[in-house]
Amino acid sequence: MKKLVLVVCAWLCVGFAKADEGMWLLSRLKQQNIEEMQAMGFRLTAEDIYSVNQPGIKDAIVGLGYAGSPFRHFCSGEIVSPQGLLITNHHCGFGAIQAHSSVEHDYLSDGFWAYKMEDELTNPGMTASILDRMEEVTDRVKSVLNDDMSEDERGNAIDSISKIIIKEAEEGGNAKAQVISMFEGNQYFLFLYTIYKDVRLVGAPPQSLGKFGGDTDNWMWPRHTCDFSMFRIYTAPDGTPAEYAEENVPLKPKHYLPVSIKGVKDGDFAMIMGFPGSTDRFATSFSLKNTMTGNDIRYNVRTVKLGIMKAEMEKDPKTRIQYASKHASCANYWKYSYEQNKALKQLNTLENKQAIEREFSEWVNADAGRKARYGEVLANLEKAYGEMAKYLSVQSYLVEALRGTETPGLAYRVNRLAEKWCDKSTSEEEKAKTLESLKKAGADFYKNFNPDVEEKWYAALYKMYNDNVDPEYHSEIINLVNKKYKGDYAKFAADVRKKSIFMDEQRFNAFAQQPDCKQLKNDLAVVAGRSFYEILFKLRAYVGDLGELATKNDRLFVEGLMQMDPDKRWAPNANSTLRLTYGKVRSYKPRDAVFYDYYTTLDGVIQKEGAKGTEFEVPARLKELYANKDFGQYGEDNVVACFITDSDITGGNSGSPVINADGELIGAAFDGNSEAMSGDIDFEENLQRCINVDMRYVLFIIDKYAGAKNLIDEMTIVK
Repeated sequence: MKKLVLVVCAWLCVGFAKADEGMWLLSRLKQQNIEEMQAMGFRLTAEDIYSVNQPGIKDAIVGLGYAGSPFRHFCSGEIVSPQGLLITNHHCGFGAIQAHSSVEHDYLSDGFWAYKMEDELTNPGMTASILDRMEEVTDRVKSVLNDDMSEDERGNAIDSISKIIIKEAEEGGNAKAQVISMFEGNQYFLFLYTIYKDVRLVGAPPQSLGKFGGDTDNWMWPRHTCDFSMFRIYTAPDGTPAEYAEENVPLKPKHYLPVSIKGVKDGDFAMIMGFPGSTDRFATSFSLKNTMTGNDIRYNVRTVKLGIMKAEMEKDPKTRIQYASKHASCANYWKYSYEQNKALKQLNTLENKQAIEREFSEWVNADAGRKARYGEVLANLEKAYGEMAKYLSVQSYLVEALRGTETPGLAYRVNRLAEKWCDKSTSEEEKAKTLESLKKAGADFYKNFNPDVEEKWYAALYKMYNDNVDPEYHSEIINLVNKKYKGDYAKFAADVRKKSIFMDEQRFNAFAQQPDCKQLKNDLAVVAGRSFYEILFKLRAYVGDLGELATKNDRLFVEGLMQMDPDKRWAPNANSTLRLTYGKVRSYKPRDAVFYDYYTTLDGVIQKEGAKGTEFEVPARLKELYANKDFGQYGEDNVVACFITDSDITGGNSGSPVINADGELIGAAFDGNSEAMSGDIDFEENLQRCINVDMRYVLFIIDKYAGAKNLIDEMTIVK
C-alpha cells in the first residue's frame, strides 16, 4: 500500500459530481444508483448486475492483464458465449496480434481468424480476471492507523493489515485478492478475483479496419473504427485456472452477454462495465499545473520519437511489424496529452478547481473544529506541489527522453544478472539458471528490435534531455557525451551502435554464452541504464518530504470535501478495479454551428477512404460488400459503425461492454472525445462522450467479411 513518493507527486485530484459522472462500485449500486438507473430506463435489478449469491452481469466482465501484474488491467472485455469467447478492442489485442505476426504471416495487415478452436493462438503471460466479490474493509484497516503516524508508518501499517485480510480471503480457494484504497486513502475495499492464465487469440480484423483512422482520428468523433478483437479463456479440465496446456478446455462462464442487433437510438439507456485505470477528479489547482507541464513534455518528446519510428517503419515490412505495437502505444498518449491540455484550457478547468478551493476554505473557516483539522490543507498542498514542480519536470524528461531508448533497460537488467553469474559465491546451478535468464531476455528483446531506430533515438532523445534539463540533473551518460563527444549526440549514438554489445543480437548472444562483467562496466548502454536510476534516486531523495506532505493533505482534502457535502453520492477515482457507469446514447453540439449525431455508418468509411497503406485504407472485400449492400441481418441499406454515449470512462475501459436496458451487449467502448479530454480531471457533463463500436458492425465483419460463422453460431444473437 506504500506509494512511491515520486509517483505520488504526480497527479492526484477532483471536481463535484455532475449528471452523468461516476465510475460506481458494484457493491453500492443498490444504495446509490439503481433507482436512478431504472428511472432512466434500465429494466433489471442491482442483483442482476452484482450479487455474491447468484450469477450476474459482473461474471461476464473481464479485466485483461499480465502475469507479473494481473491486477493492473490494461483493458476490459466481455464474455459472449458459453465457451468463454470474449470480445475486447483491436488496440487491446494489438500486442498479441503483433507478437504472432511476421512478414510471412502478417496478421496485422491481413487479420486473423480461427475457424476451429485448435487454430486459436496462445499468448504466454496474458491473464483474464473475473471478479468474484468485493467488500469494504475500511474499519479493519483504520483500526491500525492513527493521526500521529508519518506517511511511511501509515503505509507500513496498511501493508501489514492488508496482507492479513488477503490471506484470509484467499484461504482454501483459487481466487486472488487485493486490498485497495479509495477516496485517496479514506476508504478501503477487498476485491477477490479468479485469474485465468490461458487466453488465446481467436480473431481480429486487419488493422485497416481495427485501426481505421489511425492517429488522425484518435480521440475524435465522428469515428468509423471497427475496434475489436476476440479471445477465448481456457481452464484446466476441472474448470480451475491453469497455465496453457493442450488438455485445457474452454471456460464455462457463470454468465455471458447476449448480443443485440436491435440497434440503438438517441436517448436510449446504456451502461458500461469495465476496469478504468485512473482518474484524478480530486485534483487541486496546484497539482493540475504540474499535470499540464508533464503533458507538454510528453507530447514534445514523443513527437520526435514517433517521427523516427514512422520513418524507419515505412522503409521495411519487418520493421513495420516489429514496431507496430510500440508505435501505437506511444502515439495513444502522445495525442491524449495534447488534447487534454487543449481541453483543460478551453474549459477553464484551473479556474473551476480554484472555485472549489475557495468554497472549501469558506467551509473550513466557518467552524473552529474544522479549521483545526483542515485549516492548513490547501497551503500545504500549494507548498508541496509548487516546490515539486521542477522535480516533476525533470522526471518527465527522464521517463520520456532518457528512458526513450530501449537498450539501456535491457543492459541494466543484464548487468545485474551478469553480476550474479560472476559472483564467486554463486552455485553452478544458479549460474546455469542465470545463463538461461540472459538468453531468454535476449530472445524476447531482439524479436522486436532494429538498431537503426535505436541509434536515431539515442541521438535525438538524449539531446532533448540535455537541452531541456538543468545541468544539476545531467546524469553520468549526459556528462560523458558533453565531455568526451563535445556534445555531438549523433557521434555518441554511432559509437553506441558500434561498440555496445546490446546493439547487436549476435554480440549479445556471444556474451550470454560466457558473461564478462568487466566488459559490461563501461558499455555505453549499461552506463545509460545506470544513469536513469542515478537521476531517479536523486529525485526521490529531493521529493521525499514534499511527497509525504502532498499525500497526507490530499487525503485530508478529500476527507473534508466529503464532510462538506455528506448527502452527495460520491464516486471514487478509477484505480483499475471493476466499475459501472451509466447514461444514455446521446448526440452533442461541441461548438457553435456544429452538431454531431449519435452514430456513424459504413457510408463514412467509404467517404474517408485513402490510399493503400494509409490510415484510411479500405479493404477491397469491405468495398465489395458495401457496393452490393450485402449486409446480412446487420443492416438494411447500411451498417451502423459506431455510436456515442455520455458515459464516464477512461483508459482501461477500452473493450468494456456497452449494455442496454435489458442486459444485452450493444457495443464495445474504445475512446473518448477530444473536446472533453479534461474528463479524467474534471467531468464535463455537456461534452463528455464515450465512443463505441456498434455490435452490428462487429458481427458484420465476423460473419460477412471474415466468414467466421463458427463464432457467430456460438453467440446468442437478439434480434
